[in-house]
Amino acid sequence: MAGDAWKPYVALVLIQLNYGGYHVITKLALSVGLNQLVFCVLRDLIALSILGPLAYCSERRVRPPISGYFLFSFFFLGLTGIFANQLLFTLGLNLTSPFFAAATQPLIPVFTFILAVLLRTETLHWERPDGKAKVAGVIVCVAGALFMALYKGPALLGDGLSDMNLQGMDIAGNSASMPVRWITGILIDSGIDLWRFGVLCLIGNTLSMAIYIVYQAPLLIKYPASLSVTAYSYAFGASLMTFTGFFFANESADWRLNSGETLAVIYAGVVASAVNYGLLTYSNKMVGPSLVALYIPLQPLASSILSRIFLRSSLYTGSVIGGLLIVAGLYIVIWGRQETEKRMIINRRLPITRPLLKGATGGSS
Repeated sequence: MAGDAWKPYVALVLIQLNYGGYHVITKLALSVGLNQLVFCVLRDLIALSILGPLAYCSERRVRPPISGYFLFSFFFLGLTGIFANQLLFTLGLNLTSPFFAAATQPLIPVFTFILAVLLRTETLHWERPDGKAKVAGVIVCVAGALFMALYKGPALLGDGLSDMNLQGMDIAGNSASMPVRWITGILIDSGIDLWRFGVLCLIGNTLSMAIYIVYQAPLLIKYPASLSVTAYSYAFGASLMTFTGFFFANESADWRLNSGETLAVIYAGVVASAVNYGLLTYSNKMVGPSLVALYIPLQPLASSILSRIFLRSSLYTGSVIGGLLIVAGLYIVIWGRQETEKRMIINRRLPITRPLLKGATGGSS
């Protein structure tokens, strides 16, 4: 890749590694009783305290003036990609199981790809090899993620006793899991099946993230200050999360953190939120929404590897095979995108031929 073309791809890998570390470092904090909504509120406020001043100082000269359209766009991004994304995942995880929650996450690149094609932010020519490669790569990548989520297999490293696939089980059983008890009571009284509602929440979680990624891409063309887009979006998302947090987690004990929980909140706010959302916006601006979403299945692979390194958790056959499929799918899609770009460059360089008007050759009449 020439010039700086490699940077967004490295950023996308780094995002998933950061999320892998986020899963590892927050596992113990959330499993011992930290209220999940309190965790989200503090995480978002820390991220906003970093993104806001940084965006204000670094993009003062390139930031376009605010309009009603931009304000609505920032609110919509905060509502979908931050508030709804986090809250629906928490609800879905508590009402179903961590295994099912993990299995639904590959829907993000699928929804993103479909929305990007429908909204024409992604170019797709079904009849050409590059178009077929993009579709095939998405299928292979999603298949790898599903394989990791649904098949564990024998342990290749470790004794199999410390299974990080169960990391959400402790979270799901947390007695301080905020609006889950309130919503569960309403659903039971209404005769609604909790599992099915949880499934809908997880589907809503993946769709919210896909909408965030796809909607953000064309906005970055009109509002090129990418860090400011992230900061404004986080301002609205954090406001909604804070209001919800104070409404549901109104006991003082919910807001008291020990040293381990404080460390987890700081990492989540600084790395998993401020850094990751900033890198995601930058990558979305450079390579488009479909490729950004396609790197998300690397997240469980990164989590498994980092869990093995730092927590001595077992590494299973399913994680290795699924990871290889994900990498293969990413390579196929990247190849397809490069072929599309080559075709576009060749088409630009082709001379424009115009039909000669009658008599323009200077011949006699």
